Amino acid sequence: MRLPQTLAAALMSGLLALATGTAAAPPAPPQEPKILRYAFPIAESSFDPAQITDLYSRTVVVGFFESPLEFEFLARPVRMRPATAAAMPEVSADYKTFTFRIRPGIHFTDDPAFKGKKRELTAEDYVYSIKRHYDPRWKSGNLYVLENAKILGLSELRRKLLDEKKPFDYDAPVEGLRTLDRYTFQVKLGEAAPRFLYNFTDGSFTGALAREVVEYYGDKVGEHPVGTGPFVLKSWKRSSRIVLARNPGYRDVVYDETAPAGDARLQAVAQQFKGRKLPFIDELHISVIEETQPRWLSFLNEEQDVNENVPAEFANLAFPNNVLAPHLAKRGIQMVRYARSDVSVSYFGMEHPVVGGYEPHKVALRRAISLAVDIDREIQLLRRGQAVPAQGPIAPETWGYDPRIKSEMSDFDRARAKALLDMHGYVDRDGNGWREQPDGQPLVLEYSTQPDQVSRQASELWKKNMDAIGIRIEFKTAKWPENLKTSRTGKLMMWGVGWTGGPDGDTFLALGYGPNKGQANHARFDLPAYNRLYEQQRQMPDSPERRAVMAQAARLMVAYMPYKIHVHRVWTDLAHPWVLGYHRNLNVRDFWKYVDIDPAALQRRGAASH
Repeated sequence: MRLPQTLAAALMSGLLALATGTAAAPPAPPQEPKILRYAFPIAESSFDPAQITDLYSRTVVVGFFESPLEFEFLARPVRMRPATAAAMPEVSADYKTFTFRIRPGIHFTDDPAFKGKKRELTAEDYVYSIKRHYDPRWKSGNLYVLENAKILGLSELRRKLLDEKKPFDYDAPVEGLRTLDRYTFQVKLGEAAPRFLYNFTDGSFTGALAREVVEYYGDKVGEHPVGTGPFVLKSWKRSSRIVLARNPGYRDVVYDETAPAGDARLQAVAQQFKGRKLPFIDELHISVIEETQPRWLSFLNEEQDVNENVPAEFANLAFPNNVLAPHLAKRGIQMVRYARSDVSVSYFGMEHPVVGGYEPHKVALRRAISLAVDIDREIQLLRRGQAVPAQGPIAPETWGYDPRIKSEMSDFDRARAKALLDMHGYVDRDGNGWREQPDGQPLVLEYSTQPDQVSRQASELWKKNMDAIGIRIEFKTAKWPENLKTSRTGKLMMWGVGWTGGPDGDTFLALGYGPNKGQANHARFDLPAYNRLYEQQRQMPDSPERRAVMAQAARLMVAYMPYKIHVHRVWTDLAHPWVLGYHRNLNVRDFWKYVDIDPAALQRRGAASH
């Protein structure tokens, strides 16, 4: 009888071991999966790029969906490079035509929507995915970015089908967005857009979806993210836990980063990881922990590997005077501190009958409320020093920001606030201690907020500030996604939110552009003079002249005060010593693609805990 080949080999190996007096080596134990764990303070909303605008959903979906371009992870200043594109796009001299060629051989992850076939990424997938933002069915909150760029024919097609009450026609030819061949697509604009390429670095906005997937899952497509990226969705418990796993079919992409000159730590990281296939980790576990104390304790108890943006109330414990505390340094914990390209704002609903409007007395009311907000106290008590006062809408770390500007936006002056109110007829007519509107109607502010501890503390500060000038304020509490949905319809009087962007200041000026109402422009500010300046700077190449126009627009936003812009935040992240290569690039949300887990350090942790 002839033995099977594998069994014969095993017997021969055993006989040789007996003959030589050596034992066969035991099989190596299976390697534990490398898992990176961290927490969001706010729940996700969806995993469909055409339907999301919130930071946390966008952070997750860049693991699934890829744009043609991406930002280099370590580079400073920012630099773009091809991602799914075969090379950097061709850009016409007038910044109106952009031609992209996609690298052949990239495939979507397997999914029932493909009916057992291997599905290659093509140029048509990008054309289709961009068109989805124009389809009213998906209510895209990012449509304004594309409409501002004036892609030829798409807005007109959208309006025509809306007027005719017909579904969006994805097959209708459009001059401004078309495929040239299987791997090439072209975008043509109605006006110059020198920074248009930035839109194609964000997989949460211009990432490619396959039409088959959208049609297969329909309205539930946001629960089934199927892309070409390095991760797949392994499990999801809404508003609680998200687990991403390495995409087994992800193409060969290696770590090839260039660290800034003079940064020895990042240069060592770049050398250590150079040439290794991405991603390094096997799984990413994201928990949603809204309250700050449980989130902080979860990190200290080693239940999370990274604490992104250490809650401000623990800043003095974790890094007094912005230096890592000795008890954390002793544990080998790493600290990364960086200014955010963001603004924290409270907006006034400009179409609301109480706080909105452009008449002098309405502008005076908003300016008075702004002057009564004690920003220094907010930074000290609420943010524990982890922010700087904002002078206008343009954030640090973005093109167009000028650190030398000083404006009324950061002023705290209750006497001026009261004088403005008195001058414009906001006085206490009935002697009950609260001011009324100039027509005698009650003056009551309604500020929307969330049920977490930080929001409650912010509400307390708002109440103290308004009490001091005789304005009654009430608070309406709801979960953040609910407030976001209501805000988009223009139904909130006031709400406090953060806005993150970059690398260009246009992202922040977009907050005040009239056509962006219900999208970036939550305040629904619509001032013709501002709109003209915004449109002018948008078409200009980066230059001193463009900076001057941006500064003019920013001054108008300060003068009319549709937003009380509080601060620009400074974030400090902490990472346990087994997290290797940790770094933050403000324009790269999926930092976790570039970090590794050290098994030896994890073992040492386990031994120490016993």
